[in-house]
Amino acid sequence: MSSTSTEPGYPEVLDLYRSHLSRGRAKISEVFGTQMETSARGEWIETSDGGRYLNAGGYGVLIHGARHPHVEAAVIRQIQTSPIASRILLEPTAARAAEALARVTPDGLEHVHFASSGTEATEAALKLARTLGKTRLISTIGGYHGKTFGALAVTGNDLYQAPFRPLLPDVTFVPFGDAAALAAELAKGGQDACVILEPIQGEGGVRIPPAGYLGAVRALCDEHGALLVLDEIQTGMGRLGHWWGADREGVTPDILLAGKGLSGGIVPVSAMIATPAAFRAFNRDPFIHTSTFSGAPIAMAAARAAIEAIEQDGLVERAAKVGEVLLTGMREIVDRRCPQLVTEVRGVGLLIGVELKGAGLAGALLAEMVNRHLIVNYSLNAGAVLRFTPPAVISDEGTEFLLSAFDGACAEVAARYPTADSVGAS
Repeated sequence: MSSTSTEPGYPEVLDLYRSHLSRGRAKISEVFGTQMETSARGEWIETSDGGRYLNAGGYGVLIHGARHPHVEAAVIRQIQTSPIASRILLEPTAARAAEALARVTPDGLEHVHFASSGTEATEAALKLARTLGKTRLISTIGGYHGKTFGALAVTGNDLYQAPFRPLLPDVTFVPFGDAAALAAELAKGGQDACVILEPIQGEGGVRIPPAGYLGAVRALCDEHGALLVLDEIQTGMGRLGHWWGADREGVTPDILLAGKGLSGGIVPVSAMIATPAAFRAFNRDPFIHTSTFSGAPIAMAAARAAIEAIEQDGLVERAAKVGEVLLTGMREIVDRRCPQLVTEVRGVGLLIGVELKGAGLAGALLAEMVNRHLIVNYSLNAGAVLRFTPPAVISDEGTEFLLSAFDGACAEVAARYPTADSVGAS
């Protein structure tokens, strides 16, 4: 599984990044060392220097781990038969994938539009909302829905929006988790409104709303005639110890967005799943919103197999169980090693956030975990929060490794920075 002599070495790859990809990305790489990913299986990544890293990052994609055998086999079979379809004749792989997805989503969500990335699913939802006369968009501060033009308009971070304004008009942001603030906004007129939010904010720093929030949002949208889009691109597919964040409160949105884990960690695929009433314009005209690779058989094989693997392996239940072990262990480590540096350890299932008292501390802790061969992610809309999204297939060995590496990293950072203020003086 290690790199071969014909593969380019780190200096050459770094130079190629500088020349053809991104000098900024190359600079980030230099911070974390000279290793390169060469292969992956389950929760482990192997690198060009013969090392092995536990992948608790991947931005929530790898709920199955890397190269789950059931998904891998389904994709290989599809490659060997029909990876890309004509789009003129009906194609059975897409039909079966849509049936499987509709079966595991909340009752009432029956129609599926497939895409390739999460942001494309958001774009499809925003366009579908327009067909229903919903021209006013209400999103949440700190929410993240993608960076293509429409999706960016409802992504609540000025850092990413500012270079590309003007964006879509009539977009309002309300505080996440604040049903009263949403009620006040909808009271201005909800018939033309589309509300889009996440059950738990991922890039917003694993922000968990108060119990009952989603139910209140659903009730408010019903009361005012607003459309509800629930972005489950990161929270769905079992990551929260439920199939969907919506299931935690028994809520059915008008439109649900899926992605990341829907790929099985192998072929990019996302989806917009809608009620018949919301989907009617797309039902009438199949060409109103299309994409060359939407519903490609290779992606459909991955999506269907990803759903089957979650069911067969009990990954929803395992996400809940392992998540509780990790959350308990990580809180104990923080209490023992560095309580003065951490604001909170929070999470649901296998979406866990560690909020430090400053982005500098978060960067230091991230670097120390990489040094200990543990990969996690920063949060794009919350620089002080590190995000842990390990796969539900993580072994007992992997769980112990994660906690041990986190423990060592916390101890090292605490020794280097005895107080939260000392990071700025170092």
